[in-house]
Amino acid sequence: MSLSLEHLQETVRRYYAIDEASMQAFMACCKVTSIGKGETLYDITQIPTHFAFLHKGLMRAFLLDEEGNEYNKNFFDEGRFPGCMSALLQQAPSRIAIQALEPCELVEIDFKQFRVALFMHPDLMRFHIHYLEKHWLLEKEPKEISYLEHEAKDRYQAFLTDFPVIAPRLPQYHIASYLGITPTQLSRIRKQIYYTQAT
Repeated sequence: MSLSLEHLQETVRRYYAIDEASMQAFMACCKVTSIGKGETLYDITQIPTHFAFLHKGLMRAFLLDEEGNEYNKNFFDEGRFPGCMSALLQQAPSRIAIQALEPCELVEIDFKQFRVALFMHPDLMRFHIHYLEKHWLLEKEPKEISYLEHEAKDRYQAFLTDFPVIAPRLPQYHIASYLGITPTQLSRIRKQIYYTQAT
């Protein structure tokens, strides 16, 4: 078995204890692949059929406005599941693209096959619920509310707290895009924080 699939199995079992039959049903949905830095895993307007598990590398989810400006919506590092979930559920063109910021080794998961396995294996369903609760409710919702309520400097400091492993690997313009500010504004904020810490 590949290291990518071993990593996927270890990650799944950290959320919920999956028996061997359920895990094999999950593995039947999976295909190991890789993409290079700058390559897009899922494109805007594409109707996706898969989501992924990231074994190694760093990815971003971004969208475009009418003028073609990019806005980062999320980042994914090792052990996370990048995908265009709303588009998958609705079988509609995605408004979000998933792009590799580093060379990535990943496992692509066939969504329809995965859904069939979910309803056939209750422990796999419980893993899915635990993952969604942690990352889409307990983690994502408070973070989005916090970013709406606070000034840019506070949002940046919250970002460093929320993404301690990812932040050093990201170009500053990607962080600025995620925070909804310009790279120049972020540079000023970083200088203010550095000056405050140095005095």
